Amino acid sequence: MYKYLKIDDNSRIPKYRQIVDSIITNISNGNLKIDDKIPSINSFSEEYILSRDTVEKAYQILKERKIITSIRGKGYYITRTKLISKVNILFLVNKLSAYKMRIYNSFINSIGGNSHTDLHIYHCDNSLFLNMIEKNIQAYDYYIIMPHFKTDDLKHVSYTEEAVKAINSIPKDKLIVMDNNNLQIEGNIIEIYQDFENDIYNALKEGLSKISKYAKLILVYPENSVYPYPRRILHGFRKFCVEFRIDFEIINEVYDDIILKKGDLFITIEETDLVNLVNQIREKEFILGVEIGVISYNDTPLKELLGITCISTDFKAMGETAARMILDKQKGKVKNPFNFIDRNSI
Repeated sequence: MYKYLKIDDNSRIPKYRQIVDSIITNISNGNLKIDDKIPSINSFSEEYILSRDTVEKAYQILKERKIITSIRGKGYYITRTKLISKVNILFLVNKLSAYKMRIYNSFINSIGGNSHTDLHIYHCDNSLFLNMIEKNIQAYDYYIIMPHFKTDDLKHVSYTEEAVKAINSIPKDKLIVMDNNNLQIEGNIIEIYQDFENDIYNALKEGLSKISKYAKLILVYPENSVYPYPRRILHGFRKFCVEFRIDFEIINEVYDDIILKKGDLFITIEETDLVNLVNQIREKEFILGVEIGVISYNDTPLKELLGITCISTDFKAMGETAARMILDKQKGKVKNPFNFIDRNSI
Protein backbone atom coordinates (compact mmCIF):
# COMPACT_ATOMS: atom_id res chain seq x y z
CA MET A 1 0.00 0.00 0.00
CA TYR A 2 3.01 2.32 0.15
CA LYS A 3 2.48 3.26 -3.50
CA TYR A 4 -0.85 4.86 -2.51
CA LEU A 5 0.30 6.87 0.50
CA LYS A 6 1.89 10.25 -0.23
CA ILE A 7 3.94 12.27 2.25
CA ASP A 8 5.20 15.65 0.99
CA ASP A 9 8.34 16.84 2.81
CA ASN A 10 7.87 20.35 1.42
CA SER A 11 4.28 20.75 2.58
CA ARG A 12 3.39 22.98 5.54
CA ILE A 13 0.80 20.40 6.60
CA PRO A 14 2.11 18.43 9.60
CA LYS A 15 3.32 14.92 8.67
CA TYR A 16 0.88 13.16 11.02
CA ARG A 17 -1.97 15.09 9.39
CA GLN A 18 -0.74 14.03 5.94
CA ILE A 19 -0.78 10.38 7.05
CA VAL A 20 -4.37 10.72 8.29
CA ASP A 21 -5.53 12.50 5.13
CA SER A 22 -3.72 10.07 2.82
CA ILE A 23 -5.26 6.99 4.43
CA ILE A 24 -8.74 8.58 4.38
CA THR A 25 -8.33 9.56 0.71
CA ASN A 26 -7.33 6.02 -0.24
CA ILE A 27 -10.32 4.60 1.61
CA SER A 28 -12.57 7.07 -0.22
CA ASN A 29 -11.28 6.13 -3.66
CA GLY A 30 -11.38 2.40 -2.96
CA ASN A 31 -7.67 1.65 -2.70
CA LEU A 32 -8.16 0.56 0.91
CA LYS A 33 -11.08 -1.54 2.10
CA ILE A 34 -12.44 -2.95 5.36
CA ASP A 35 -10.10 -5.55 6.90
CA ASP A 36 -7.11 -4.42 4.81
CA LYS A 37 -3.97 -4.47 6.92
CA ILE A 38 -1.88 -1.33 7.09
CA PRO A 39 1.82 -1.10 8.06
CA SER A 40 2.90 -1.15 11.67
CA ILE A 41 4.06 2.08 13.26
CA ASN A 42 7.69 1.00 13.04
CA SER A 43 7.40 -0.08 9.40
CA PHE A 44 5.65 3.14 8.41
CA SER A 45 8.23 5.34 10.17
CA GLU A 46 11.11 3.45 8.52
CA GLU A 47 9.58 3.55 5.03
CA TYR A 48 8.99 7.33 5.10
CA ILE A 49 11.87 8.24 7.42
CA LEU A 50 9.50 9.68 10.01
CA SER A 51 9.68 9.66 13.77
CA ARG A 52 7.76 6.91 15.50
CA ASP A 53 5.85 9.58 17.49
CA THR A 54 4.58 11.17 14.26
CA VAL A 55 3.14 7.92 12.93
CA GLU A 56 1.76 6.97 16.34
CA LYS A 57 -0.07 10.31 16.58
CA ALA A 58 -1.65 9.77 13.17
CA TYR A 59 -2.71 6.23 14.01
CA GLN A 60 -4.21 7.42 17.30
CA ILE A 61 -6.38 9.96 15.45
CA LEU A 62 -7.49 7.26 13.02
CA LYS A 63 -8.32 4.92 15.92
CA GLU A 64 -10.34 7.64 17.72
CA ARG A 65 -12.33 8.20 14.55
CA LYS A 66 -12.82 4.41 14.33
CA ILE A 67 -11.21 4.31 10.91
CA ILE A 68 -8.60 1.75 11.96
CA THR A 69 -8.31 -0.70 14.82
CA SER A 70 -5.37 -2.53 16.38
CA ILE A 71 -5.46 -6.26 17.04
CA ARG A 72 -2.95 -7.37 19.62
CA GLY A 73 -0.16 -9.39 18.06
CA LYS A 74 -1.47 -8.91 14.52
CA GLY A 75 -1.31 -5.21 13.65
CA TYR A 76 -3.58 -2.45 12.34
CA TYR A 77 -6.60 -2.91 10.09
CA ILE A 78 -9.13 -0.72 8.27
CA THR A 79 -12.50 -0.88 10.07
CA ARG A 80 -14.61 1.70 8.28
CA THR A 81 -15.13 2.64 4.65
CA LYS A 82 -18.45 4.50 4.90
CA LEU A 83 -18.68 8.23 5.72
CA ILE A 84 -14.97 8.79 5.36
CA SER A 85 -15.34 11.00 2.29
CA LYS A 86 -18.06 13.03 3.98
CA VAL A 87 -17.74 16.12 6.14
CA ASN A 88 -17.08 15.05 9.74
CA ILE A 89 -18.55 17.26 12.46
CA LEU A 90 -18.15 17.29 16.24
CA PHE A 91 -21.28 18.64 17.96
CA LEU A 92 -20.32 19.55 21.53
CA VAL A 93 -23.28 20.34 23.82
CA ASN A 94 -23.23 21.39 27.47
CA LYS A 95 -26.26 19.27 28.45
CA LEU A 96 -28.73 16.80 27.04
CA SER A 97 -32.17 18.43 27.12
CA ALA A 98 -35.27 18.51 24.95
CA TYR A 99 -34.45 21.91 23.49
CA LYS A 100 -30.77 21.14 22.89
CA MET A 101 -31.85 18.04 21.00
CA ARG A 102 -34.18 20.18 18.89
CA ILE A 103 -31.14 22.19 17.78
CA TYR A 104 -29.18 19.02 17.05
CA ASN A 105 -32.02 17.31 15.16
CA SER A 106 -32.71 20.45 13.16
CA PHE A 107 -29.03 20.66 12.25
CA ILE A 108 -28.90 16.98 11.20
CA ASN A 109 -32.04 17.37 9.06
CA SER A 110 -30.60 20.47 7.36
CA ILE A 111 -26.95 19.53 6.82
CA GLY A 112 -27.87 16.77 4.38
CA GLY A 113 -26.47 13.33 3.67
CA ASN A 114 -22.92 14.40 2.85
CA SER A 115 -21.86 14.62 6.50
CA HIS A 116 -21.30 12.59 9.64
CA THR A 117 -21.96 14.27 13.01
CA ASP A 118 -20.82 12.99 16.41
CA LEU A 119 -22.76 14.31 19.41
CA HIS A 120 -20.89 14.66 22.72
CA ILE A 121 -22.10 16.06 26.06
CA TYR A 122 -19.71 17.74 28.51
CA HIS A 123 -22.24 18.56 31.27
CA CYS A 124 -21.01 22.16 31.76
CA ASP A 125 -17.81 20.63 33.16
CA ASN A 126 -14.66 22.54 32.24
CA SER A 127 -12.28 19.57 32.63
CA LEU A 128 -14.44 17.28 30.52
CA PHE A 129 -14.76 20.00 27.87
CA LEU A 130 -10.98 20.50 27.70
CA ASN A 131 -10.41 16.77 27.44
CA MET A 132 -12.86 16.45 24.54
CA ILE A 133 -11.24 19.31 22.64
CA GLU A 134 -7.73 17.98 23.19
CA LYS A 135 -8.71 14.44 22.23
CA ASN A 136 -10.46 15.51 19.02
CA ILE A 137 -8.47 18.57 17.95
CA GLN A 138 -7.37 17.06 14.61
CA ALA A 139 -10.22 14.63 14.06
CA TYR A 140 -13.02 16.73 12.52
CA ASP A 141 -13.74 19.12 9.68
CA TYR A 142 -16.05 21.30 11.83
CA TYR A 143 -16.47 21.85 15.56
CA ILE A 144 -19.85 23.09 16.81
CA ILE A 145 -19.60 24.26 20.41
CA MET A 146 -22.27 25.45 22.86
CA PRO A 147 -20.22 27.07 25.66
CA HIS A 148 -21.82 27.03 29.11
CA PHE A 149 -19.78 26.22 32.20
CA LYS A 150 -20.29 25.98 35.95
CA THR A 151 -18.24 27.05 38.93
CA ASP A 152 -17.52 24.90 41.96
CA ASP A 153 -20.56 26.42 43.69
CA LEU A 154 -22.76 25.58 40.64
CA LYS A 155 -23.11 29.08 39.19
CA HIS A 156 -23.06 29.82 35.47
CA VAL A 157 -20.03 31.21 33.65
CA SER A 158 -19.87 31.75 29.91
CA TYR A 159 -16.24 30.72 29.67
CA THR A 160 -13.04 29.89 31.52
CA GLU A 161 -9.57 30.99 30.47
CA GLU A 162 -8.66 27.37 29.75
CA ALA A 163 -11.78 26.88 27.63
CA VAL A 164 -11.09 29.99 25.54
CA LYS A 165 -7.50 28.84 24.99
CA ALA A 166 -8.72 25.40 23.90
CA ILE A 167 -11.34 26.88 21.55
CA ASN A 168 -8.73 29.20 20.06
CA SER A 169 -6.65 26.13 19.19
CA ILE A 170 -9.36 25.10 16.73
CA PRO A 171 -8.78 26.52 13.22
CA LYS A 172 -11.19 29.43 12.78
CA ASP A 173 -12.51 28.11 9.47
CA LYS A 174 -13.69 24.97 11.33
CA LEU A 175 -15.28 26.66 14.36
CA ILE A 176 -19.00 27.28 14.96
CA VAL A 177 -20.03 28.82 18.29
CA MET A 178 -23.72 28.40 19.06
CA ASP A 179 -26.13 29.67 21.71
CA ASN A 180 -23.72 31.69 23.87
CA ASN A 181 -21.40 34.22 22.23
CA ASN A 182 -19.93 35.78 25.37
CA LEU A 183 -16.51 34.23 24.74
CA GLN A 184 -15.26 37.03 22.46
CA ILE A 185 -13.31 34.63 20.25
CA GLU A 186 -11.15 36.50 17.76
CA GLY A 187 -11.20 35.71 14.08
CA ASN A 188 -13.73 35.20 11.33
CA ILE A 189 -15.92 32.36 12.61
CA ILE A 190 -19.56 31.29 12.52
CA GLU A 191 -21.64 32.42 15.52
CA ILE A 192 -25.37 31.81 16.02
CA TYR A 193 -26.24 33.20 19.42
CA GLN A 194 -28.80 34.22 21.99
CA ASP A 195 -28.63 37.65 23.63
CA PHE A 196 -29.90 36.43 26.99
CA GLU A 197 -30.40 39.83 28.66
CA ASN A 198 -32.12 41.61 25.80
CA ASP A 199 -33.98 38.51 24.62
CA ILE A 200 -35.99 38.10 27.82
CA TYR A 201 -36.51 41.86 28.09
CA ASN A 202 -37.88 42.17 24.55
CA ALA A 203 -40.01 39.02 24.79
CA LEU A 204 -41.66 40.18 28.02
CA LYS A 205 -42.18 43.60 26.48
CA GLU A 206 -43.93 41.91 23.55
CA GLY A 207 -46.32 40.26 26.01
CA LEU A 208 -46.78 43.38 28.18
CA SER A 209 -50.49 43.78 27.46
CA LYS A 210 -51.20 40.37 29.02
CA ILE A 211 -48.50 40.51 31.68
CA SER A 212 -49.74 43.85 33.01
CA LYS A 213 -53.04 42.34 34.19
CA TYR A 214 -51.13 40.45 36.92
CA ALA A 215 -50.22 42.05 40.24
CA LYS A 216 -46.81 40.44 40.71
CA LEU A 217 -44.24 38.84 38.41
CA ILE A 218 -42.18 36.03 39.98
CA LEU A 219 -39.09 34.59 38.28
CA VAL A 220 -38.04 31.11 39.43
CA TYR A 221 -34.30 31.22 38.76
CA PRO A 222 -32.22 28.29 40.11
CA GLU A 223 -29.35 30.03 41.85
CA ASN A 224 -27.33 26.80 42.11
CA SER A 225 -27.91 24.12 39.51
CA VAL A 226 -26.09 21.17 38.00
CA TYR A 227 -26.75 22.89 34.68
CA PRO A 228 -26.76 26.60 35.62
CA TYR A 229 -28.37 29.33 33.52
CA PRO A 230 -26.81 32.62 32.37
CA ARG A 231 -27.21 35.42 34.92
CA ARG A 232 -27.96 37.76 32.04
CA ILE A 233 -31.48 36.32 32.19
CA LEU A 234 -31.79 37.94 35.63
CA HIS A 235 -30.51 41.27 34.35
CA GLY A 236 -33.03 41.38 31.52
CA PHE A 237 -35.89 40.38 33.82
CA ARG A 238 -35.06 43.12 36.36
CA LYS A 239 -34.67 45.68 33.59
CA PHE A 240 -38.16 44.89 32.28
CA CYS A 241 -39.85 45.00 35.71
CA VAL A 242 -38.18 48.24 36.75
CA GLU A 243 -38.85 50.01 33.46
CA PHE A 244 -42.56 49.11 33.44
CA ARG A 245 -42.97 49.46 37.23
CA ILE A 246 -44.06 45.88 37.79
CA ASP A 247 -43.82 44.40 41.28
CA PHE A 248 -41.48 41.43 41.08
CA GLU A 249 -39.70 38.75 43.06
CA ILE A 250 -36.94 36.27 42.26
CA ILE A 251 -37.02 32.88 44.00
CA ASN A 252 -34.71 29.88 43.79
CA GLU A 253 -37.30 27.13 43.23
CA VAL A 254 -41.01 26.29 43.38
CA TYR A 255 -41.35 24.98 46.94
CA ASP A 256 -43.74 22.14 47.71
CA ASP A 257 -45.76 24.46 49.95
CA ILE A 258 -45.31 27.69 48.00
CA ILE A 259 -47.74 30.50 48.82
CA LEU A 260 -49.92 31.24 45.81
CA LYS A 261 -52.08 34.35 45.42
CA LYS A 262 -54.48 35.54 42.78
CA GLY A 263 -52.69 37.93 40.48
CA ASP A 264 -49.36 36.05 40.55
CA LEU A 265 -47.56 35.45 37.27
CA PHE A 266 -44.67 32.97 37.42
CA ILE A 267 -41.81 32.55 34.97
CA THR A 268 -40.18 29.12 35.35
CA ILE A 269 -36.96 27.94 33.77
CA GLU A 270 -36.57 24.32 34.87
CA GLU A 271 -39.27 21.83 33.89
CA THR A 272 -39.42 20.34 37.39
CA ASP A 273 -40.45 23.75 38.72
CA LEU A 274 -43.05 24.09 35.96
CA VAL A 275 -44.61 20.70 36.77
CA ASN A 276 -44.59 21.38 40.52
CA LEU A 277 -46.16 24.81 40.05
CA VAL A 278 -48.95 23.67 37.71
CA ASN A 279 -49.79 20.77 40.05
CA GLN A 280 -50.11 23.12 43.03
CA ILE A 281 -52.22 25.59 41.04
CA ARG A 282 -54.61 22.74 40.25
CA GLU A 283 -54.60 21.35 43.80
CA LYS A 284 -55.46 24.77 45.24
CA GLU A 285 -58.14 25.20 42.57
CA PHE A 286 -56.83 28.38 40.99
CA ILE A 287 -57.72 28.96 37.35
CA LEU A 288 -54.54 28.79 35.26
CA GLY A 289 -54.25 31.71 32.87
CA VAL A 290 -56.93 33.70 34.71
CA GLU A 291 -56.18 33.88 38.44
CA ILE A 292 -52.55 32.75 38.23
CA GLY A 293 -50.38 32.90 35.12
CA VAL A 294 -47.43 30.78 34.04
CA ILE A 295 -44.73 31.49 31.48
CA SER A 296 -42.01 28.92 30.77
CA TYR A 297 -38.52 29.71 29.53
CA ASN A 298 -37.46 27.60 26.50
CA ASP A 299 -40.23 26.06 24.43
CA THR A 300 -40.63 22.30 23.90
CA PRO A 301 -43.26 20.23 22.03
CA LEU A 302 -44.74 19.11 25.36
CA LYS A 303 -45.28 22.72 26.50
CA GLU A 304 -46.96 23.43 23.17
CA LEU A 305 -49.22 20.40 23.68
CA LEU A 306 -50.14 21.53 27.21
CA GLY A 307 -50.81 25.12 26.16
CA ILE A 308 -48.04 26.70 28.24
CA THR A 309 -47.05 30.23 27.24
CA CYS A 310 -43.31 30.43 26.55
CA ILE A 311 -40.53 32.89 25.96
CA SER A 312 -37.99 31.07 23.85
CA THR A 313 -35.32 31.16 21.21
CA ASP A 314 -36.17 29.36 17.98
CA PHE A 315 -34.18 26.16 18.43
CA LYS A 316 -35.11 24.82 15.00
CA ALA A 317 -33.85 28.00 13.35
CA MET A 318 -30.57 27.79 15.25
CA GLY A 319 -29.79 24.34 13.87
CA GLU A 320 -30.91 25.28 10.36
CA THR A 321 -28.78 28.44 10.34
CA ALA A 322 -25.64 26.57 11.42
CA ALA A 323 -26.14 23.96 8.69
CA ARG A 324 -26.80 26.57 6.02
CA MET A 325 -23.71 28.60 6.91
CA ILE A 326 -21.51 25.49 6.77
CA LEU A 327 -22.95 24.40 3.42
CA ASP A 328 -22.69 27.91 1.95
CA LYS A 329 -19.24 28.45 3.50
CA GLN A 330 -20.44 31.64 5.17
CA LYS A 331 -18.90 33.37 8.19
CA GLY A 332 -20.21 35.95 10.61
CA LYS A 333 -22.52 36.50 13.60
CA VAL A 334 -26.23 35.73 13.47
CA LYS A 335 -28.65 36.68 16.25
CA ASN A 336 -31.12 33.81 16.65
CA PRO A 337 -34.84 34.75 16.86
CA PHE A 338 -36.36 34.88 20.35
CA ASN A 339 -40.13 35.05 20.74
CA PHE A 340 -43.03 35.52 23.12
CA ILE A 341 -45.27 32.52 22.37
CA ASP A 342 -48.78 33.28 23.61
CA ARG A 343 -50.81 30.27 24.75
CA ASN A 344 -53.48 29.49 27.37
CA SER A 345 -51.48 29.80 30.59
CA ILE A 346 -51.43 33.61 30.80
